[in-house]
Amino acid sequence: MNLAVLKRPIVLVPVLGLLLAAFVLWRSLQGPVLDAYRLESRPLVQTVVATGRVITTSRAQVGSEVTGVVLERRVKEGDRVKPGDVLLVLRADDLAAKVREAEGALRSLLTSTRPQADAALRQAEGQLAQASRERARRADLVARQLVSREQAEQAEQAETVARAAADRARVAAAALASGASEEAQLRERLAAAKAQLAKTVLRADRPGLVLTRNAEPGDLVQPSRVLFEIALDGATEILLPVDEKNLSVLKLGQRAACVADAFADRPFTAVLGFIAPSIDAQRGTADLRLTVDPVPDFLRQDMTVSVNIETGRRDAALVVPNDALLDIADGHAAVLAVRDGRIARLDVTLGLRGLSTSEVLSGATSGDSVLAGAAGVKRAAGSRVRTKLLPLPGGAGDASTRRELPVNFN
Repeated sequence: MNLAVLKRPIVLVPVLGLLLAAFVLWRSLQGPVLDAYRLESRPLVQTVVATGRVITTSRAQVGSEVTGVVLERRVKEGDRVKPGDVLLVLRADDLAAKVREAEGALRSLLTSTRPQADAALRQAEGQLAQASRERARRADLVARQLVSREQAEQAEQAETVARAAADRARVAAAALASGASEEAQLRERLAAAKAQLAKTVLRADRPGLVLTRNAEPGDLVQPSRVLFEIALDGATEILLPVDEKNLSVLKLGQRAACVADAFADRPFTAVLGFIAPSIDAQRGTADLRLTVDPVPDFLRQDMTVSVNIETGRRDAALVVPNDALLDIADGHAAVLAVRDGRIARLDVTLGLRGLSTSEVLSGATSGDSVLAGAAGVKRAAGSRVRTKLLPLPGGAGDASTRRELPVNFN
């Protein structure tokens, strides 16, 4: 047997060990394997996401101006009303009696008091004429010395009395004449009584939707009580509180995709029409109002609505995952790029900011690899590392920044 052949495996074992040690040393010199992303261009949408509720621009709280007992309630929750529609009828016998009393007083004026005053005036004027003729006749007799001067003076006194009576009758008749003060007062009194009686029938002043009712037949209602709440027809809005940090990207006229929680499969659009000028100090939020037009038929008052306001869009943007960003401030940040197997800190300028990715305007280029979770990387610039590439979050269009909805913004 050849002894050289038997010794060959013994020689190979040290060689393999040396090769393995060299490989381990070489790999250790290359550094650890860290997760990374490769930057690339893709569509990016920047949105502000929040939850709000449906409101109308105005609501009417309808109550009675008079005290009375409910006879009829004509509407209920969910009914639509038009101007003039009867909502509720009260029983108010005392008000009806006041109307009849005022009507009677006016009728008495027209059919009795005024004719009597006219007759009294004619009588007084007749008596004055007679007294004037008697005074003239006696004055002539005195001139011819046929009667005494005393009789002439008596005739003059009678004429004076008759003239005063005629003046009083004339004043009374004038006050009772058509359109004069007495008739005007009675007509105003009648109108006021009718107005009070009309208040026992509650009517809708404007078109709208009945939201609540708080009265039933037999209830005693008073002026301080709200009987109906009506959402008046007009613009329907979504009241949306958003974090004040989002105000810098919000502008009037921005479009929003909306979904009512109760009808998640029926999205609709709205337009940002109002940004509150003040901040809620306790919550750190600002109220937005978004106008909905056209209004979906399923939308109800106080419904909860999820809203995505589109504040920016890029058809092609160089995007970096947000977890790769360091020291973000005033639109600037840093990333840990891997170039030639070594860590390089790059200062980048940011553009649009999504929930999972942000736009890089400068400082990095497409194809650069940047470390994921950069804040947790405990290695200095220049350190050797190897990378394991991860897919960019969100997919095309960075869907994580918005809820995907089949909405056409035109």
